[in-house]
Amino acid sequence: MMKKMTGQNSRSTLKRVLGRVAPHRSYIITSIVCAALTTGAQLMIPIMTGRAVDYMIGAGRVDFAGVKREIILIAVLAAAAGITQWIMSLCNNRTAFLVSRDLRDEAMSRIPELPLSYLDGHLTGDLLSRITADVDLFSDGLLMGFTQLFTGVLTILGTLVFMLAVNVRIALVVICVTPLSLVAAAFIARRSYKYFQEQTEARGDETAYVNERIEGMEVIRAFGREKESLEEFDGKNNRLGESAFKAVFYSSITNPSTRFVNSMVYAGVGLFGALFAIGGGITVGELSIFLAYANQYTKPFNEISGVITEMQNALSCAARLFEFLDAPAEIPDEEGARVLDPAATEGNVDIRDVSFRYDKDVKLIENLSLQALPGTKVAIVGPTGCGKTTLINLLMRFYDVNSGSISVEGTDIRGITRESLRANYGMVLQETWLKSGTVAENIAYGRPDAPQEEIERAAVLSHADSFIRRLPEGYQTVISGESDHFSQGQKQLLTIARVMLCHPPMLILDEATSSIDTRTEMKIQNAFGKMMEGRTSFIVAHRLSTIREADCILVMKDGHIEEQGKHEELLEKGGFYAKLYRSQFEGTAI
Repeated sequence: MMKKMTGQNSRSTLKRVLGRVAPHRSYIITSIVCAALTTGAQLMIPIMTGRAVDYMIGAGRVDFAGVKREIILIAVLAAAAGITQWIMSLCNNRTAFLVSRDLRDEAMSRIPELPLSYLDGHLTGDLLSRITADVDLFSDGLLMGFTQLFTGVLTILGTLVFMLAVNVRIALVVICVTPLSLVAAAFIARRSYKYFQEQTEARGDETAYVNERIEGMEVIRAFGREKESLEEFDGKNNRLGESAFKAVFYSSITNPSTRFVNSMVYAGVGLFGALFAIGGGITVGELSIFLAYANQYTKPFNEISGVITEMQNALSCAARLFEFLDAPAEIPDEEGARVLDPAATEGNVDIRDVSFRYDKDVKLIENLSLQALPGTKVAIVGPTGCGKTTLINLLMRFYDVNSGSISVEGTDIRGITRESLRANYGMVLQETWLKSGTVAENIAYGRPDAPQEEIERAAVLSHADSFIRRLPEGYQTVISGESDHFSQGQKQLLTIARVMLCHPPMLILDEATSSIDTRTEMKIQNAFGKMMEGRTSFIVAHRLSTIREADCILVMKDGHIEEQGKHEELLEKGGFYAKLYRSQFEGTAI
């Protein structure tokens, strides 16, 4: 059953690959025409050579004029074959490049369409391997298929036609032995696909592991886990090595098998041809033609066997990429969904009986209700895993609720376009994200057309201006996404400046000041306070000292709102919030 499914998958993948090639049919047609001309010219050369041999009948009986004429024709045909082969290579390279370019473009455009649940459930390194390494291997296999498959098939067919035209009986010897080569190639191809598929999966797993370990090298060294990491890598590397060895083993026996059959063909032609020549059935020149054709006829089988091997690898890579492209997209916005205008948004957020689970068997948020009036500061606190960040993900509609509803300005957010909903929120996360480019471009990420003075004003408000001006080129300093120019706190100041520049009507802070010193944090809180006057904000905080001035504090526990109120009110109640507060400032356990 597994073999049958593998064959079906291979055929399905091949069909989709041909569909990707179809838009570039003009290059393919040109390549096929050039392949036919190249093959035709190469097949004519042995005939010219045989005639030249026959012109040299014996000593003193050489037809030099005839020999010269054949030599000139051979030179012309060789030049024509070289030119058409060069054009064919250009077309094949262009087609392979365009197909791989289109696949990468589609893969990159697919990423924003995928739900976060898919991206969260797949390793970054594995996705990276599919978009880069797998596409490269697929492109290489496709190029080899175009380059050698066309000419190989045409050479085999053309050679048979020419041999039948010269002598049918000797040609039948070739035809009778040929199926042995096809059977050997087909037998090996069926088994090599499985191992090439395992090889690509193991490569993706190893790439993901290496990516993960490089990003976490500081933690690995801090906990002394270098040896264990190497041992785990050895296990993954051994798995890749085993699958690669099996794939290479099966593919490597293809060429010797076809060469053995080809040698039998050549020997058969030589033996039967010599017998016919002795009996006067054919001339010496015709025998030389047959030997040349036997060599040309058998050579494509070796090339095609190599092409089959590479195509098996290419198809397994293409299957992994198509699996990524076929992943279900994020549920599209409803037809006629409301576009939320930031200028007309007051910040009225209503959460009613919301329940949500990442895993259907693990409870998280159950029957959560909350109403945030315009201009209020809502702080969300609670122990790790209680659902604080999950609530933020639901507000931004990174995930959809399982039941209940979240409304903004009286409209269920499922009836609002995602783009306009998120444009009304300014979001600062605990994890910073900077892109390669200038400091000014990073601050203006949400407003690329923002004038320089507004960028600098946002940096001043976020207290990032002072360290930016100390950089070699100030706001025009070029940084990488993982720049070592800045500390974690400085990176966070830049992300805060990015939000301040957009000046959204609602704000979400998910541990936004966790990497900033207390003095700077107080200044930023004041800046946020000025910016969010009359606007709604949601603040996730572990340091309870930062949310004392919140209009409403939600104390979450096990996905429910345990308590709700202002700081002083909750302390007076002496409930769960009071225990959290004392655990931070008095060192008592919860």
